[in-house]
Amino acid sequence: MEQPLSGTRNRLLAALRPSERTSLEPHLEEVPLSQGQILQEQGDDIERIYFPHSGMISLVAVMNHGGKMIETATIGREGAVGAMAGFGPRHAFRRAIVQVAGTAAKISTAPFREAVKGSEALRDILVRHNEVLLAQVQQAAACNAFHEAEQRLARWLLQTRDRIDSDTIPLTQEFLAQMLGVRRTTVTIIAHALQERGLLRYRRGQIEIADRQGLEKTSCECYETVRKQIDEYFPLASV
Repeated sequence: MEQPLSGTRNRLLAALRPSERTSLEPHLEEVPLSQGQILQEQGDDIERIYFPHSGMISLVAVMNHGGKMIETATIGREGAVGAMAGFGPRHAFRRAIVQVAGTAAKISTAPFREAVKGSEALRDILVRHNEVLLAQVQQAAACNAFHEAEQRLARWLLQTRDRIDSDTIPLTQEFLAQMLGVRRTTVTIIAHALQERGLLRYRRGQIEIADRQGLEKTSCECYETVRKQIDEYFPLASV
């Protein structure tokens, strides 16, 4: 059941002063996010905007031929899904799929556009969010081109851990392979190696980060680059 919004852990909303959230709050509803739920389909009109409080959403590029997918960005409580629809009608450029279950504040596009139209502060925050998202997409492109699969897997696990505030990540190796654009056997080999080094503990459908510092050393520079930009643009991260 949808519930009225009672508070926010979303960093984008938290960056607004209470008076600036006035036009949004009557239209925001708290909704559950279920693992595997598609919030927006690639090419469809954006009709709702989601501000996650918890969990994680992946933006994935879906190939027309064969249906292969690769992740281009992730969104957690630091951002929003479909936010640029506040500036006018938009099509979803990528599929938005829930990878880790959680909750979000949801708003329809019509009242959201009215709020954006009347708030310079909200417009500024949406532009900043779009810059962060674009930087993440660009960093992911460089990461996929230049870094080894082990580094990329470590980076992905760390950024997921930051978004869900838990060392235990409910994900399968098959899903990780899809998101990283590698074979499942590659993920299995890498996960086993990281487990042997004491960085991870793995059981079917669940990965636990056992040594965060060690995983950070294994990760490429992309994790720290994106994390610093998010914290710089949305310093109210500790909500």
